[in-house]
Amino acid sequence: MDSPIPAQAHHADFEDDLALALRIADAADDVSMEHFDAPGLGVLLKADSTHVTDADLATERAIRDILTAQRPEDGIFGEEYGTSGSTTRQWIIDPIDGTANYMRGIPMWATLIALAVDGIPQVGVVSQPALGRRWWAATSQGAWTNSTDDGPRRLSVSSVETLDHSSVSFQSIAQWDEAGHLDGLVRLSRTVWRDRGYGDAWPYMLLAEGRLEMVAEFDVKEYDIAAHVPIVREAGGRFTDIDGNDRIDTRSSLASNGLLHDAYLSLVHETERL
Repeated sequence: MDSPIPAQAHHADFEDDLALALRIADAADDVSMEHFDAPGLGVLLKADSTHVTDADLATERAIRDILTAQRPEDGIFGEEYGTSGSTTRQWIIDPIDGTANYMRGIPMWATLIALAVDGIPQVGVVSQPALGRRWWAATSQGAWTNSTDDGPRRLSVSSVETLDHSSVSFQSIAQWDEAGHLDGLVRLSRTVWRDRGYGDAWPYMLLAEGRLEMVAEFDVKEYDIAAHVPIVREAGGRFTDIDGNDRIDTRSSLASNGLLHDAYLSLVHETERL
């Protein structure tokens, strides 16, 4: 799938789509939490050696049922049941991002729901029900979270402008090593103020909240990152692949507060000494 990221080419009102995505997230949370940390959870090993649980399958089915009823003309691309329908308007879903955590009873997992139009993510919802957290955005409508008692709070990336004051999430050492970028990770860690491997969806949301300046990872599929794109972008950040391309289909990602994006790219690739 050819998936450029800039939103400027599209000016549609996605308010109704965002409202639907939030309702879908409510339904997905009900299913996923029913199975979370419950005895007898069924777990299978997929062909790619990753795990899938009964909850992954049930949650994606619940999402697909609603989309089929509410948006029958739209396509769906989900982690567990593949692609169906149109790619012009396509819902991209990961029922449980962080299955390894989920099946061990660790609450750091999320349901990811995105709507892409002509390959460009325009709506994103990230729901983390085990911690009672949710983040959402749509093009030209801002990025939001439910983290306060006073209602939704609008998100904004940080204003940090120097690498030595920045905090980053690299996801995992093995991931960077397998992608041939271990040297870049070492340079990154030696240059920034703080580096941690938070993992999965959460660090992208920390970035949108202004708590991190960069998140980068490898071996990601579209459904792993599509929901993050509108949230980071609407919070004022920038989202590309590791080479700076505006795509989500190249199996890598680099999201930042925007101010330091080019500096991170240069540091990872050592195109200039910083």
